[in-house]
Amino acid sequence: MLIEAPCRLGEKFTHHRSYSNPKEQYLLGIDLSIWHCNIDGVTLLGGPYKKGTVDFFERKDMDALPISFEVPERLVEGDCRPEELGKKLIIWSVKSTTKAQDGLYVYDVVQRLYDSQFGTSGADDIAKYIKLGKLGEAFSADEQVVLLIDEVDKADLEFPNDLLWELDKMEFYIPETKETIKAKHRPIVIITSNAEKELPDAFLRRCIFHYIEFPDQQQMEKIIRVHFDHVDETLLMQAMQAFYYIRSIDSVEKKPSTSELVDWIRALELTGVDTSRITKEIPFIGVLLKKDKDISTVQRRLRR
Repeated sequence: MLIEAPCRLGEKFTHHRSYSNPKEQYLLGIDLSIWHCNIDGVTLLGGPYKKGTVDFFERKDMDALPISFEVPERLVEGDCRPEELGKKLIIWSVKSTTKAQDGLYVYDVVQRLYDSQFGTSGADDIAKYIKLGKLGEAFSADEQVVLLIDEVDKADLEFPNDLLWELDKMEFYIPETKETIKAKHRPIVIITSNAEKELPDAFLRRCIFHYIEFPDQQQMEKIIRVHFDHVDETLLMQAMQAFYYIRSIDSVEKKPSTSELVDWIRALELTGVDTSRITKEIPFIGVLLKKDKDISTVQRRLRR
């Protein structure tokens, strides 16, 4: 996934993307009353936009406009390239078992009970056993950060609703310590979804929606080069040709994504496959396709 760098007043920069699958991206935490911006032809506040670019931002009271950011697809938390983001990235990876409370704070009552039983000093200090979650970290940061809530649709249906107040008011209450955690600097919140579940209307009303299309070959080549320090040019071109050929077949139900392409190129490199075989035979096709029906469809096409 790519998120673009903060733009200075009047500055231009190109919008990139590299989702392994088309995703929905939501931006929260931006006060639209003081922004003029457009994304991919959708006017938020201001004039028309050219698709694929963010032409101009204007904000009357600030010269730095962090509206969208560029984050490589397997980015390590806190490892953002400063020339692209200029801000720390905090990643909250959502799973099927993730609860909204996990992102706020965790009260380690078991550890406190253990400490009190063995006479450990400080067991009466509840705050010692409160650990902030990812959202809590973003609120407590001494500077503005980017919080990525990745694949929100993996959690249960109540997860987005349980975050409405916190994301709207940028604060939450810890009853154990009777403390309210307020955002020192309003974070930029990016939420991604694979659209596996419908998100609640109340949640969507608080979001700016941005659909990101699958990358073309030129964009994909840039993505691949991020994952490989050195890659044989012939192998890369042949692999790209085969990859997009498969994706062009309408009868393929589960088309390969960016992650499959990266894994496939790695397999081709490790095994030293003759590059002339790549488009003719598509070796290790099981790395790209995960359904027997799709594999049979492609193999029949290759035999013609």
